[in-house]
Amino acid sequence: MAQETITLRRATRDDVAAVTACVCRAYLPWIPVVGRQPGPMLEDYAAVIVRHEVHVAEADGSVVGVLVLDTGRERLFVDNVCVDPALQRAGVGRRMLAFAEDEARRRGDDAIDLSTHEKMASNLALYAQLGYRVVGHRDVNGYPRAFMRKELA
Repeated sequence: MAQETITLRRATRDDVAAVTACVCRAYLPWIPVVGRQPGPMLEDYAAVIVRHEVHVAEADGSVVGVLVLDTGRERLFVDNVCVDPALQRAGVGRRMLAFAEDEARRRGDDAIDLSTHEKMASNLALYAQLGYRVVGHRDVNGYPRAFMRKELA
């Protein structure tokens, strides 16, 4: 799918079901790798949409990607970025991360942070390719996580 057909917008309460479904589709393949449902599959997205800045990527009126930004930290934190498996490797995730980086710059942040499960090797590799570097490891709710940071120009 061409990038031009994807639109990004702020999620609303009306998007809760679509966001939840997209997140579950995106993380379903990771269950065998992680050994249980990844943390994002267990979130209450009605609460997440209220508590955080949530954006959706849409294609033909359907939610195909989710970006959750935590603005309550020292610098902008990408709490979740995921793409429907049908559109993975089409640039949707990269576009959402570029949006997050632009938002961090707009806020005056000199870097942006994210984390991922340590067993999600392809995610770690993608983030490294995009300029993120591992800055620490920590267990969060029973999940071993690699914390990464990208310095922004």
